[in-house]
Order: sequence, then structure tokens, then C-alpha cells
Amino acid sequence: MRRREKEIKNRFLNNYKNAKSELIFNNDYELLVCVMLSAQCLDSRVNLITPSLFANYPDINSLANANLMNIKELIKSCNFYQNKAINLIKMAKSVVEFHSGIIPMRFDDLINLAGVGEKTANVVLCESLGANVMAVDTHIFRVSKRLKISNAKTPNDCAKELAKLFKTDLDKLHKGMVLFGRYICKAKKPDCNNCFLNDLCDEYKEQKNSNNQ
Repeated sequence: MRRREKEIKNRFLNNYKNAKSELIFNNDYELLVCVMLSAQCLDSRVNLITPSLFANYPDINSLANANLMNIKELIKSCNFYQNKAINLIKMAKSVVEFHSGIIPMRFDDLINLAGVGEKTANVVLCESLGANVMAVDTHIFRVSKRLKISNAKTPNDCAKELAKLFKTDLDKLHKGMVLFGRYICKAKKPDCNNCFLNDLCDEYKEQKNSNNQ
């Protein structure tokens, strides 16, 4: 790792020492459901949906036996709710049938569940176990491009590049980079002037030079 990338890593770790997901959950079952719902949907929206969902379906067994229309009604304010409702029930049935009703905490087992891709699996492993894995969402994908620490064309490939680059503390970097992208390095109107990485960001330097001309 070059000096610049090492400095980027250190600043993320120092500025987000106690970072954690903004999703609200109490156990691995709730965590997995929350992360599945959060795909292309705001965490704040998910947090509005899940209290009623978990009140009606408090565990994996009840979700496995859920009525599809009831699930759809409970999560209908979530993006792509119809497919997510189907996948939630399929996921629960698989966990009950093949994992004795316990959410599996192995990557290969997680990605075999309906509605669980690489990113979802790695987020679950990060949040539940503090596993040294990198998950890349839209925020991290954008930040990585702007900081030029990844040239990947997809989030999954970006995750692999970042994991190879940073090697350790990947769960902490994931959590910090999500919050950084959400509140500082935003898609629209990034807060560059108050960014702790602006001296390492070529995009910011180019913008600053352009404004001074």
C-alpha cells in the first residue's frame, strides 16, 4: 500500500472509530432482514418498516410461515417490495430447512439464500461478527471513484479491490466509508470544504483550481 492509501485508511479509522450501521436490529435474524430490505432503499425508511414487520414476525420460523400478501403490505413503502417479500419468505424457509432455524454466518451459506448477494452477505458478516470483509454500497462505490482508490466497474469488483488494497480493518472501513459517503462525500453537493480527505482528493483539487482561474 502506498503512503497516500495508507493515510486515507488511517484517517477513516481515526474519524470513524465507533461507526456502526444506522439500521436498527437486535439479533442476526433482524439484521439479515434489515440488510435485505435496505437494498436500493434508505436505512431510515427500513427503520420505519421493521417495527411492525418484527412485531408480526418476531423470528425466522414465523417469517418462514408468513402470508406473502401480509409481508407485502407491511413492507410496501420499501423499494422493490414485491420481490423483497418473496425473497424474505424463501430465505426464511431455507434457514429453517437447511440451517436449523439459525442464520448461517458463513459467506457461502449466506449467498445461497434467496435475495442475498455478495454485498448483503458481507454487510451481515461485518455487523454481526466484525468480520474482516469489505462490502461496497453506492456510497462506498462513489467515494472510491472520487478518491481514485478503485477503478472497478461494479460494486462487487470494487469490494475485491478495496479488500486487496487495505487488507485489515475492513469492517471498520466499510462502516466509516458508508457514513462518509452519506453525510460528507454526498452524490450531490459534497461537503468538500469540511472533508478530512480534501488534501488527498484530486477531484477536490481540480475543482479548487478551476474556481481560482
